[in-house]
Amino acid sequence: MISANRRSILVTIIATLMIAGTSSVHAEDGYRLWLRYEKVTPAKLRAYSNQITSVVVAGTSATSNVVRAELRLALSGLLGRNVAIDSQGGGRKLIVGTPTTSSIIANANLSAQLAKAGPEGFVISARTIEGHRSIIVAANSDIGTLYGTFHLLRMLQSEQPIDTLAIVQSPKIGIRMLNHWDNLDGSIERGYAGRSLWNWDELPTRVDPRLLDYARANASIGINAVSLNNVNANSKILSSEYLQKVKAIADAFRPYGIRVFLSARFSSPIELDGIKTADPLDTEVGNWWKRKADEIYGIIPDFGGFLVKANSEGQPGPRTYGRDHVDGANMMAAAVKPHGGVVIWRAFVYDMKPGYDRAGAAYENLKPFDGKFADNVILQVKNGPIDFQPREPISPLFGAMPRTNMAPEFQITQEYLGFSNHLVFLANMWREALETDTFAKGRGSTVARVADGSLFGRKLTAIAGVANTGTARNWTGHIFLQANWYAYGRLAWDHSLTSAQIADEWIKMTFTRDAAAVKRIAAIMLNSHDAVVDYMTPMGLHHQMWGGHHYGPAPWWNTYPRDDWNPSYYNKASFAGIGFDRTKTGSGTVDQYFPPLRDQYADIRRCPKKFLLWFHHVPWAHRTKSGRSLWDELAHKYQSGVDRVRVMQSEWASLRGSIDADRHDAVTRKLAIQLRDAIWWKDASLSYFVTFSKMPIPRGVEKPKHSLDHYKTVDLLDERAREGALFDEAHK
Repeated sequence: MISANRRSILVTIIATLMIAGTSSVHAEDGYRLWLRYEKVTPAKLRAYSNQITSVVVAGTSATSNVVRAELRLALSGLLGRNVAIDSQGGGRKLIVGTPTTSSIIANANLSAQLAKAGPEGFVISARTIEGHRSIIVAANSDIGTLYGTFHLLRMLQSEQPIDTLAIVQSPKIGIRMLNHWDNLDGSIERGYAGRSLWNWDELPTRVDPRLLDYARANASIGINAVSLNNVNANSKILSSEYLQKVKAIADAFRPYGIRVFLSARFSSPIELDGIKTADPLDTEVGNWWKRKADEIYGIIPDFGGFLVKANSEGQPGPRTYGRDHVDGANMMAAAVKPHGGVVIWRAFVYDMKPGYDRAGAAYENLKPFDGKFADNVILQVKNGPIDFQPREPISPLFGAMPRTNMAPEFQITQEYLGFSNHLVFLANMWREALETDTFAKGRGSTVARVADGSLFGRKLTAIAGVANTGTARNWTGHIFLQANWYAYGRLAWDHSLTSAQIADEWIKMTFTRDAAAVKRIAAIMLNSHDAVVDYMTPMGLHHQMWGGHHYGPAPWWNTYPRDDWNPSYYNKASFAGIGFDRTKTGSGTVDQYFPPLRDQYADIRRCPKKFLLWFHHVPWAHRTKSGRSLWDELAHKYQSGVDRVRVMQSEWASLRGSIDADRHDAVTRKLAIQLRDAIWWKDASLSYFVTFSKMPIPRGVEKPKHSLDHYKTVDLLDERAREGALFDEAHK
């Protein structure tokens, strides 16, 4: 395990690089994200200018003022001229408001559409108003008008026709949350884009204006909740001092429709007020949480609630006192319920015991409690059963707890995916999970239907993504990783969107509208996830990274005191073969899935190749569906990952001149790092596994450049830090 001192040194290096980067100003530095509002092409300029001659935004709320400001900024950029806001003149208008704030909208015969839109949705309609063809953005709430405005602006940015609009949209999931793993000292656990955005030392006196741009970006993709602090929580966040700081952030976010949540440390009653216990069944403890909830809601009336990591990886929880997860979650839920708050209880719990399989731990720990959690408790479940791996099958908990509110948790920050050095578009990964059929109620019982509540009739719905933002000037440390923030928000709003649709939107708003360039960039993005899986963990391998920081490969690692923290525990490489047997001849955890998914995974002949080594320990000479031996197929997969990165490099190089030089150069540098890392992953992994397979490196696969001993002694993160190649900002 990386030492605390060494980790501190690395964090200091990273932070220094990031701070150096934020001091520079460039014409195209990525700060504007997908809200660049560059002037449209001449043909569209003529069309849009004729269709929008003035704008009327009804209402005087803070959110209405945000809509006005956004339209003023966006239309001046897109149309190259100022557009009159709230003009009383005639002509073709854009009218934004609700039936309450606008008589035009109240009389526009939109009742059926608005009923379908619900409290956060919107209607966009091309109508004839006062003899002129106009566009209406209508909603039942001011927040709905903001979401509708951003949707219309998205259409303008991507140059879609707006003359026959008839759009009705509403979010499929209620709470669409970003989880920030930010610490009170400004550091971010698993953060690779600088320091925390929150600037706790300056709050509440000064709120960084950058937070408004962060809120704008979230509102533009429909994110409506933010958990501000690390799930490995510091109880100080619930102190009166920090609640005033949280209030300042909540006040800044409120006009953008964003409610704040806090990660609560279960032992806070002890640490803040000296209560002798945190036993959830102790009356004094329950009363403490009720008083704390009253205090918080007195300061922040629209506070969302608590996010809790309990009895996991050293965190305190109800089991510390001989109680169970239901006891802990329901006690806290009772405290916030009078205020309309919720408790989001993380399902990331696992215990080490003989014959144990970590992939089955969450199911074993929580499945017995289905139907026992309070109705304002949401169980937050990672997309896979291990821990945000490059590719995992879905967690077997999805579909297994029909009487429990359940939220998928995705990781936007790339803890296991090359930090902010590797270009990987994660929409494909998330869609793979959301589209997977659990078969809990027969065919069509997808994870997406668990998330949106439609499968079991759940009304309280949520989805969470662990944020990848920081103080880096480009927000995410790599321009392309902005696309993952964007994709998460779009899928949280509408999980039926395809990866290709999302990529197309983001590219046109972020880089270019040129059709040929869009096609090439989209190909890079849509192939990137398979590339990373192939050079890191092909064919169902998982948890093969270097210890502590998780950057780079270490399939040989076996020195941690707990078996389930060691990569060798998961690959189980031996002379007999490789892979983790989760069938009846092994851990048996494949039985946690519903048939026919269970039966497919359990059958080595029918198991998808991408999960073969997840569920089976396979002999090296086993003949795969391709006709190759397992060893040859594995080696070719590693090589395929490297080759895919080379194609990404080549395609990106061909775009020079189509993309501004600053951002093109930044991505070029990142791809060079990614290729070096991909080769290192391939070479280190094959150098280790060949000691067991005793089979030659197959033709068409490049041989490792160094000995196994060399790969074992070189920490790849240290290498990148010495090169000054951790982040783009080191070059600015």
